[in-house]
Amino acid sequence: MDTVFLRLRSIVFIVFICAFTQVQADQNHTSNTVLIVGDSLSAAYGVQTDEAWVALLRARLDEEGLENWQVVNASISGETTDGGLRRLPDLLEKHEPEVVVIELGGNDGLRGFPPTVIEKNLARMIEHVRDADAHPLLVGMQIPPNYGERYTRIFAGIFPKLAKRYDTGLVEFFLEGIYDQDGMMQSDGIHPTANAQSQLLANIWPELEPLLK
Repeated sequence: MDTVFLRLRSIVFIVFICAFTQVQADQNHTSNTVLIVGDSLSAAYGVQTDEAWVALLRARLDEEGLENWQVVNASISGETTDGGLRRLPDLLEKHEPEVVVIELGGNDGLRGFPPTVIEKNLARMIEHVRDADAHPLLVGMQIPPNYGERYTRIFAGIFPKLAKRYDTGLVEFFLEGIYDQDGMMQSDGIHPTANAQSQLLANIWPELEPLLK
């Protein structure tokens, strides 16, 4: 009986060690994911992909010792909050991100969409991200003053209002230090140049970094 007991105990111990080792290996090889759901500002419109702020983010993660994070860029030029909201559930299921950067709303504003619709779409996106146990980061935008003082004011106020309501990270204005600087905007006056990409990253990094660490 003693011999049988010792053999059984040895087998149980070996199985436990193997299982523990596998769990540790899985944890050590886990890759965390930053999912970026944006428009042309994040889709490298008019610039080389390897010069865009998303590519610079990948390099910054390596520099900061965050090599275990991967970046998935699901941004599409011309994307609206409605389109982003429709695509988001599948993106969350496919990539299982820990952090989701929501960089949308600019095209809605340029097309004069009702602020209430923009706000509702962004709110639902934040809720989807939270339901997926991920952290949302909202990227704020402003539109040119020729759209009228009232509309531009209400539009700009959507982002801080949502950030406060849902207690999310917020980049107040993605184009800060870019939109009014020589050589930083393309000829269309809407899209940043290659020279501006590092500033885009500089604008988002202070809010993104805490979510990664």
